[in-house]
Amino acid sequence: MNEKKIITSKQKPKTATILPSEESKKVANTMWGGRFKDSPDVLMENINASIDFDQRLYIQDITASIAHCKMLVDQKILDTSAGKSIINGLKEIKNEIDKGSFEFKKSLEDIHLNIEGRLAEKIGDDAGRLHTARSRNDQVATDFKLWVRDAIDTLDEELKNFQTAILDQAEKNAGTIMPGFTHLQAAQPITVGHHLLAYVEMLGRDRGRLRDARARLNESPLGSAALAGTSFPINREQTARELGFDRPSANSMDAVSDRDFALEFLSTASITALHLSRLGEEIVIWCSAQFDFARLSDAFSTGSSIMPQKRNPDGAELVRGKSGRIIASLINLITVIKGLPMAYSKDLQEDKEPVFEAADSLSISIAVMTAMLKDMEFNVQNLKKAAESGFTTATDLADWMVRVLNIPFRKAHNIAGQMVSIAEEKGCRLDELSLAEMKAVEPKFTNDVFSVLGVEESVTSRNSFGGTAPQNVKNAIKKARERFL
Repeated sequence: MNEKKIITSKQKPKTATILPSEESKKVANTMWGGRFKDSPDVLMENINASIDFDQRLYIQDITASIAHCKMLVDQKILDTSAGKSIINGLKEIKNEIDKGSFEFKKSLEDIHLNIEGRLAEKIGDDAGRLHTARSRNDQVATDFKLWVRDAIDTLDEELKNFQTAILDQAEKNAGTIMPGFTHLQAAQPITVGHHLLAYVEMLGRDRGRLRDARARLNESPLGSAALAGTSFPINREQTARELGFDRPSANSMDAVSDRDFALEFLSTASITALHLSRLGEEIVIWCSAQFDFARLSDAFSTGSSIMPQKRNPDGAELVRGKSGRIIASLINLITVIKGLPMAYSKDLQEDKEPVFEAADSLSISIAVMTAMLKDMEFNVQNLKKAAESGFTTATDLADWMVRVLNIPFRKAHNIAGQMVSIAEEKGCRLDELSLAEMKAVEPKFTNDVFSVLGVEESVTSRNSFGGTAPQNVKNAIKKARERFL
């Protein structure tokens, strides 16, 4: 992750003027040469074109083309004058796209041919020399890897910011008591800080998966040409180094047909989206009137068109919903790739839209969740009251019998269950039972039992490594900041 960042994955053309088919028929065969005499049918033109969405690769395409051009000049495959003209022309084209004045032609199919076509308009025949020793197959694989790599770097930074927001809330609430749940039933008292730290760990694994995916994708396909390599004396190590890759890919057929990097990205994005969705679900529950554990400000709440009392956590709900789109993107690409023979097939044109959509959906989801976590206020009184209900210290009671009365845990568990039944019938908490009522079940009971039945005592006692004790939480927050930030 220490390489110089070359590209910006999120940058898109400011405008995208697509010339209508009839206006652009005259350039339909410019890039195909002498093999085709007639223009394609408009239906074929429409299904074949990807310029509507792969415009997003323009920075990557120009960056890789400049690296390729420099290498051709250094290897004396291209003369210096032509190389300089090509590079200057490519930089001018980038400025045109940045400003929104570039005309994208659907007849030229994709971003690669659109840029090459515009370069020809600018510098003439020398533009055709740029494609020496490369194919659109290795060109698009290189561009796409560059885009995904930069998207990974962007998302990693966004996830780090999200972890920071969670850690800040966890630190504020290191000693705030709440009920911990299993099966969405009150289980044991925990702290809010401990609960939130679980998500810090999840996001840490997500970031680790992103780094792993990045390391595996960081081989340059450029120079693999269509599938068999090239007869020109190119220097693939030079272009790999120029573009920040660790090395050139070892096999030209694999290089142009590989989309594992996109699948890994989507898989990691899907797992991350699931983690965000889980937290989104909890925020929805916490902000409900029935729980009233937390509150979002007006900035992150919406109302109802008919019910004036409503405060809806729509941001959390939308993040929860976005997970479906991201997972669908993964299934989309898996389905595209599952039956493809080696090497390149046009099916792979369908690889970019799901990746773009997943990256966009995940990025906005992370941003919204980060902002909501910063905004959220916890209802400390309600959280503690909820922790005190549901007999959440029953396990503490059983543990006390094992530790103090030397009763085997299974028997202690049974006795604690009887105590819960008695308290339930009386409509009181365990710590509100009298010692006499407890002794009626187990004569060995002493007044010391009341020292473990409060929720404060319960959370303080859970001081094993990774446990919920407030001091543990504070130590864990400090270590998490060292590990992840």
